[in-house]
Amino acid sequence: MLNMQRLEIFVAVVEAGSFTGAAQTLGLSRAVVSVNIKQLEKKLGVSLLTRSTRRVAVTDTGERFYLRCLQLLQDAELLLDDVRSDHTGLSGLLRITTTPEYGARVVVPALSAFAARHPQLRIQHVSSSKNDDLISGRFDVAIRLGQLADSTHHAKLMDWFDILPVASTAYLTAHHDAPITDLKQLQSARWIAHSRLARPLSWQVVTPAGKNVLFSADSPSTIMADSAASLLAFARSGAGVALLPAWLVQEDIASGVLTQLLPDHLFPRQGIYALYPNTRHISEKVRKFIDFLQERIRRSAPDPGSPHS
Repeated sequence: MLNMQRLEIFVAVVEAGSFTGAAQTLGLSRAVVSVNIKQLEKKLGVSLLTRSTRRVAVTDTGERFYLRCLQLLQDAELLLDDVRSDHTGLSGLLRITTTPEYGARVVVPALSAFAARHPQLRIQHVSSSKNDDLISGRFDVAIRLGQLADSTHHAKLMDWFDILPVASTAYLTAHHDAPITDLKQLQSARWIAHSRLARPLSWQVVTPAGKNVLFSADSPSTIMADSAASLLAFARSGAGVALLPAWLVQEDIASGVLTQLLPDHLFPRQGIYALYPNTRHISEKVRKFIDFLQERIRRSAPDPGSPHS
């Protein structure tokens, strides 16, 4: 039978890249770490790590074993958390990753309210514009926006949001003699785009007549960025047209900082998803937080009768 502490030590060595780093993380001596790794490899009959004078590297077999260890340790932690929650309420660590923009506006306030309800629960929020892997990042939940790619994880659709083409008055004045009133004019605009988007830029757009047409920008985007916050800043400064979430630009549109272009056209709606690892046992803290967040999103949704609701 495998020793769970040895699995934890092995995971720590892989993540630290050295016995010394793992020992410091775990509060153990380097000798104890080294002995446990040797005993683990002896029991398995395989080499999990290759050693050098400065670092250790994981073998191919060790990499596969590392990923299984992460899953096993996570399952064990979920089980313990749920047993404790039966008596003391939610406890343990809830680790969540989101984009910086949606995290700051929606998820962090929800986490704060959730933490107030469950004072024994520890919460760690990680902001990232990258789609970090849930298993290797040890995340309980990831909030993803947009079109969800195929995934082995569970995914729950929380809500939908519109994406709107916007530009500043400075850009429109400098680059267009008249207001942009049709898709052909919009196609020829200077585009600012997220670096993850395919090139050339294209979307299915619904016209005022209800016709579904393929919209494609005439030229590659002149500016690319890896976050919605950067795209918004570029748009505000007059660099071009950006297609951004309605929840991010509504205040700027209302104040006149940005202009929504072709408001009678509909670009494809995007989803808000909660992803969580595909494990046999879903923890109570994950289930309750996802339900809590979805209820907050539902309560804050605009009136169905309002435009772009």
